[in-house]
Amino acid sequence: MSLRIYNTATRQKEDFVPVDPAAIKMYVCGPTVYNLVHIGNARPVVVFDTLFRVLQYLYDNVIYARNITDIDDKIMKAAAENGEPISALAARYAAEYERDMAQLNALQPTIVPYATEHLEQMIAMTQALVDKGHAYAADGHVLFDVQSMGDYGELSNRSLEDMLDGARVEVAPYKKYAGDFVLWKPSADAEPGWESPWGRGRPGWHLECSAMIEKHLGNTIDIHGGGRDLIFPHHENERAQSQCAHDGEQYVKYWMHNGYINIDGEKMSKSLGNFRTVRELLESFPGEVIRFALLSAQYRSELDFSAELLEQSKASLDSLYGALRKTEEEILPAGPALAASPGFAALMDDLNTPLAISELHQLARTVHKAEPESEEAQSAKGMMLALANLMGLLQEDPETWFQGGAEQDVSWIEALIAERQQAKLDKQYARADEIREELKAKGILLEDSREGTTWKKA
Repeated sequence: MSLRIYNTATRQKEDFVPVDPAAIKMYVCGPTVYNLVHIGNARPVVVFDTLFRVLQYLYDNVIYARNITDIDDKIMKAAAENGEPISALAARYAAEYERDMAQLNALQPTIVPYATEHLEQMIAMTQALVDKGHAYAADGHVLFDVQSMGDYGELSNRSLEDMLDGARVEVAPYKKYAGDFVLWKPSADAEPGWESPWGRGRPGWHLECSAMIEKHLGNTIDIHGGGRDLIFPHHENERAQSQCAHDGEQYVKYWMHNGYINIDGEKMSKSLGNFRTVRELLESFPGEVIRFALLSAQYRSELDFSAELLEQSKASLDSLYGALRKTEEEILPAGPALAASPGFAALMDDLNTPLAISELHQLARTVHKAEPESEEAQSAKGMMLALANLMGLLQEDPETWFQGGAEQDVSWIEALIAERQQAKLDKQYARADEIREELKAKGILLEDSREGTTWKKA
């Protein structure tokens, strides 16, 4: 069974055939760190973390890079408002980003390159583009000449005229053509800047990713991912810079883009004021619930994110963890059976996570129906854990999950449960009921079974 992924460049699903099976190379655009990230920033992290897990299952060596953009006009503006250096603000919010993404069970990428650590590579690539006739210096700027590339626009499937029509293109007298974009721009004395052959300045946004990929992954990579909003102009311009700098050598073999997030049925936007930061959501829901919600729709489709979706995701995870709680610790590993399972087949079909999640629920039903210590229950549990791990789900111990996930003093709960058990033995049923209601009032729900009494947070 081969992995199939939708390639934005060809607008169809294709079998994944790596450039070099000995070293799979994937790059995903990371955040511009000037504030806490919103749920839209989290979707590509969760989507491509899932792909990273699947690729690691399939191949021995997967190199995954996700950058940090730590030089940008938005960062400069926020730092100026705070009266602090851009390096301090960017470092702080990069750390907050990593903290939030870890809460979503995202694995650490192999490489996390920072833009400001690659100025030498950016300047060298810009010079190469000038030397090859694909860029020109004008009025302190260096611009990419889009008309110098015969297939510019191929990724986004747009002609030059289409790109200019209604696009946010800076009209400047120093441009040869309105669609030409900035590789290097001058910095004022009060702005951050670096010395270059064209004067003191800073890189254009598109240039940063091209230089970081060249430095860490080489001229050609297997997969480049990001949100759909990056197809044009960011990824189109990345492709142009890199291929023209390397004499037409293919930059990316498979382009992958996740769909937009809507909030309560409306497109998320600052103008509507319906942005939801990951930190804000983590105050009300465990990170795994947020991750589950993001995986509940196929990654290329739009996702309607709402409190209702989060509640449904929490209930689904409760059901799955409930099945894990039912069986003994010793389980039968999934082994080769995983590769032949319907859930694995779903993930291999362009990351069909909704179908894979459906298979998790089917396995949970098998566990519930079987005897707890039976081979059937243990085998189904092993398959559940193996499949869920490919999606970054069911990462908690079931008891920890139901007890809220955080380290806390639960001795008072256990003491009341013990008192209730003794009251039942003494036939003091009224007192036993009082304890149940007392715990319920404090958000603790009891579940009685043949194996004893367990509890979970409401």
